[in-house]
Amino acid sequence: MGQDAQQVIFTNEARCRDCYRCVRVCPVKAIKVEGNQARVDAERCIACGTCVRECPQGAKTYRKDGAVAAEILRSGACVAASIAPAFAGVFEEWEYFRLPSALRRLGFRYVAETAIGAYMVARDTAAAVANGARAHICTACPAVVNYVEKYAGDKVPYLVPVVSPMMAHARHIKARLGVSTKVIFIGPCAAKKAEADRRELKGLVDCVLTFEELEELLAEKGIDLGTCEESSFDEEPCGMARLFPVEGGSAATARMGTDVLDDRLLFVSGFEGFRECLGSVGGKGKPPVIEPLLCPHGCVNGPGIRREGNPFERRQRVIRYARTRKTVDGPQPAPLDLATYFQPRPVAGDIEVPQEQIRAVFEKAGKARPEQQLNCGACGYASCRDQAVAVVRGMAGIEMCIPFMRRFAEQRSDRIMVTSPNGIVVLDQHLNILSFNPAFGAMFKAGASLVGAHVSRILDPDPFEKVACGEQEVVDDHRDYPQYGVAVREVVYALRAEHQYVGMFINITSEKQDTERLRKVKDETVIQARELHAHQIEMAKNFANFLGEYTAKGEQMVAKLLEAVKDKEKG
Repeated sequence: MGQDAQQVIFTNEARCRDCYRCVRVCPVKAIKVEGNQARVDAERCIACGTCVRECPQGAKTYRKDGAVAAEILRSGACVAASIAPAFAGVFEEWEYFRLPSALRRLGFRYVAETAIGAYMVARDTAAAVANGARAHICTACPAVVNYVEKYAGDKVPYLVPVVSPMMAHARHIKARLGVSTKVIFIGPCAAKKAEADRRELKGLVDCVLTFEELEELLAEKGIDLGTCEESSFDEEPCGMARLFPVEGGSAATARMGTDVLDDRLLFVSGFEGFRECLGSVGGKGKPPVIEPLLCPHGCVNGPGIRREGNPFERRQRVIRYARTRKTVDGPQPAPLDLATYFQPRPVAGDIEVPQEQIRAVFEKAGKARPEQQLNCGACGYASCRDQAVAVVRGMAGIEMCIPFMRRFAEQRSDRIMVTSPNGIVVLDQHLNILSFNPAFGAMFKAGASLVGAHVSRILDPDPFEKVACGEQEVVDDHRDYPQYGVAVREVVYALRAEHQYVGMFINITSEKQDTERLRKVKDETVIQARELHAHQIEMAKNFANFLGEYTAKGEQMVAKLLEAVKDKEKG
């Protein structure tokens, strides 16, 4: 895992399973697949967190800043908490009034809703769009700003030059409590972390936590909302600013209208809808005011939310909270300078890719002809051309193309079958020959004309019939085919899903001949051993007879000699 000060979204490589889901959902294709890992390209990333929300393995995550927040809280400085209005959708209603107390237990000295800054932003935005001579794109969503700056530079002049509610509230807090006050923003958004790092806004917000990180911090400190007393925030927002997390919330706060049939106001959430809206900017027709939120259904569906529930329920709770909570009817927040600037920041790698390089990728992937370019989207890209461009730019690999990998696997399987020294035959459900490899043809003297014929034309069908009727799942036996001059070990099994049967024949003729020769040698050796044994017995008998005869004669000679000696002594 890698992360740096500027990178917000990154990959937990231990969990990445090479499924291309993140490539598919990333609105700007900022995912680089390399070495079977889907890594986030920080330069291309707009920090929207879509991949974090969508990754089924939890392999995509955002930079965790809980330790930074804990250090700030331990520093002894005056620390203020700015709570995004989406909190009303994330927490249960009984938790609303316990949350301020829980934050104070963590060490925050000032706790207030970011909706205070949202009201100020809505007021300045309404003034900016009052001139209807051109289109305007509201800038409360930092992911929207990132996208326009990086990928739609020609639309940058239409961005309303007003900071987001987070930054507006931070300026308000520092103006009220002093510039040395530390501000920690808490919300559902990962892009806010990147926004806090922007050079022109650096230092306004000292740390950004998601709601998920807040709950982790509370758990780490042993703070349970159920044991916290109810209390109020230190400051209440004006108007309907608490509606900012849902579509149309900014317009409602600014009192620009909420009529979805208004031909000038466009409330849109989700990337695809926003990208289509951009097409109406700068064109013919009435210049629109676009209020975009990049997360589908708005901030109530941000990547920093890990609680159960769906965005529609969260939306209902936010609206209920905004309508039932008291708002400030007295003096409005003092005017502050909320102006900012935006500029195109095109991605360096987005150079035009020559057509010949795209054709070269198609050739390598076996998609040179238009009919071979399926545009199936399995790789994560909308079209084969988009994927080819990504391959040229080094963001993707050809192996991400599922049809290509399938053809590759089939070709490899074909090569294995063709080059196998074992005979292989494939039959259909009626035991007719579908195909066989060269080794089978040579072994059983079979030609191409046998394709389509019943297997009994050349082989004993018995093992195939046993498998076909379910009598045996696999037949593994030895069989002689004297008509072909071979002895084989035959293995027959079924491909049930395909209604096919496979026979594999291993030529053991030479091994069998060797066995026969060895048996013959053994038999001849036994015969010779028996003959030798009989000969040795015969020799032993003859020797014994000879020895017995020789011994008797010797005894006679000794007896005669003794008698002669005795006669001589008497004489």
